[in-house]
Amino acid sequence: MHARKARTPPLAGSVAVATILSVVLAGTVQSAQIECLDCHGPGGDAGESGLEYQLDDRAWRASVHADLDCDGCHEGAGDYPHDEVVTTSCSDCHDDAAAGYAKSVHARARTNGTSDAPTCAACHGSAHVTLPPGDPESPVNPRNLPKTCGNCHSNPELVKKYGIPVARPVAAYRASVHSRLVQEGTDAATCTDCHGGHAIVSGGDPASPVFHRNVPKTCGRCHESIVETYLASVHGKAAARGVREAPVCTDCHGEHRILSPRERSSPVYATNIPKMTCGRCHGDLRVTEKFGIPVGRIESYEDSYHGLASRGGRSTVANCASCHGVHDILPSSDPRSHVHPDNLSNTCGACHPGAGTTVAQGPVHVLPGRLAHPAVTYARLIYLWVIFITIGLMVLHNGLDFVRKLRGGLQRHADAPSDAELRMTAGFRICHAMLMVSFVVLVYSGFALKYPESWWAQPILRWEQWLDVRGIAHRAAAIVLLAAVLGHAVHLISNRRARRCIRQMLPATEDAVELRERVAYLLGRRSEPPATPAVGYPEKVEYWALLWGVLVMTVTGSILWYENFFLAIAPKWVIDLATVIHFYEAVLATCAIVVWHFYFVIFDPVVYPMDMAWWSGESAPGRRWERGKGDQHV
Repeated sequence: MHARKARTPPLAGSVAVATILSVVLAGTVQSAQIECLDCHGPGGDAGESGLEYQLDDRAWRASVHADLDCDGCHEGAGDYPHDEVVTTSCSDCHDDAAAGYAKSVHARARTNGTSDAPTCAACHGSAHVTLPPGDPESPVNPRNLPKTCGNCHSNPELVKKYGIPVARPVAAYRASVHSRLVQEGTDAATCTDCHGGHAIVSGGDPASPVFHRNVPKTCGRCHESIVETYLASVHGKAAARGVREAPVCTDCHGEHRILSPRERSSPVYATNIPKMTCGRCHGDLRVTEKFGIPVGRIESYEDSYHGLASRGGRSTVANCASCHGVHDILPSSDPRSHVHPDNLSNTCGACHPGAGTTVAQGPVHVLPGRLAHPAVTYARLIYLWVIFITIGLMVLHNGLDFVRKLRGGLQRHADAPSDAELRMTAGFRICHAMLMVSFVVLVYSGFALKYPESWWAQPILRWEQWLDVRGIAHRAAAIVLLAAVLGHAVHLISNRRARRCIRQMLPATEDAVELRERVAYLLGRRSEPPATPAVGYPEKVEYWALLWGVLVMTVTGSILWYENFFLAIAPKWVIDLATVIHFYEAVLATCAIVVWHFYFVIFDPVVYPMDMAWWSGESAPGRRWERGKGDQHV
């Protein structure tokens, strides 16, 4: 039997014919190109004749148009020698791109006679060297787009000439997280992803992808789930209704220089959110009045512990987004809102485990004198009056004493006997040293929290991003101060001489007599100063004020230190009350030390430049003379 000859299938034959034709046609195209390059290639006749069009044949062969015949774009170029030929428009092949470009701000500018407006070649390069967008050398490759767009948009002369509103968008974009990802080879947003490729229109045009209302949709092409959440929020709904003041993605994250929330210069970095982001609207009186938004929210937050710590650089404390949400912000009346009364215990419980429903009792954003619990309001008012009256009387008393001594008593003080006399035993001096150091640290670290932008607070706050140095120092100093008080108590119990000194510290009727005679002397109604007992009223006032202050600061400080525990058993206004008392007691104590204590141990003319009893234990000669016969009771 003879084997049948295999038949070629019709489809296979068609493919073979097509392949042969393509090879033949390609050869024909290549042949035609070679003929053109005889003149227009390097060293060709066109160069010798001074004609413009000379091609780099290697660049041409690498271009996306390398397979096209020359006269496909240059009509009449097939006949040569030839006169100037007509160049075909890109739209003959790229009709969709051309249609988009025709609607763009660039095309309209060229129609109006602006020769600087970009054409196809301005972005893609000459048709003879046009590379596909995927080619790393292409000017429209994602990595190269910023440079291409920047040829115009980063040109200061063009920006000024045409009033382009954004002066340095490319420099801003290059610093963004998107740019870094693109340069790493990740598919991230570039110029055309947000502004469009060919149909680029002004950002104020409702058809623009970056028109205010369209921004969420544009960002949603990459951040789909986030935008879906945002559109259901109070901001998203307002923006969809056309409310221009409603924030969209770029209002919070920025436009070109979008950074990771973990970067400190990002507007959505934890410590920047209150002021740079939320505060732009909620701290703007025009916006709050127009939409009936409660005022003072930013100020009240910044005056709270969270706000003060945030201003000091702590990124772990609660900010606006911690409580209200990020993209899912809803009115507090919405049961789904994080700050709905039914949800506050869970919201606050994220940072304060065990915080019960009491946290929802009373207002959260409270400014001094506004909406505060009556106990908080009255405590603040009482302290303000106490500070004003107490420190005012201290200044008056010490001022009169200073003037009186300058006018006549200094010589007598200088002539006082110089024999040494023990004023403070070692036990007193040790406790005083502990008290002195801890008090200074407490004052510095405490007021650094209250005034974080002050220059003197920066040395201790510069570490807040990494470690709570201020808080650690404050609590450590509090422990040292309590240890000093406890050591003082032990010293009193165990030392007979110390107990006798303390008995002399007890208030007595003689104190009133001494005060009356001292005031008479200061006012010039008495020629000689009264003989001061071993422990006069200035020391008694300071000693008992110190013990009272330590008690108050210990109680209120413990409430603030163990805030989670107290939030679980007490309403929030108790924390607010403790905060107010702790602060104003600190102000009172600091002022009293500076005005009262520093005067009697430093600036008093009889001891200046300093009473060194705290170091040596020996009373200053001038002070011994001033006490007169009272010294025999020491």
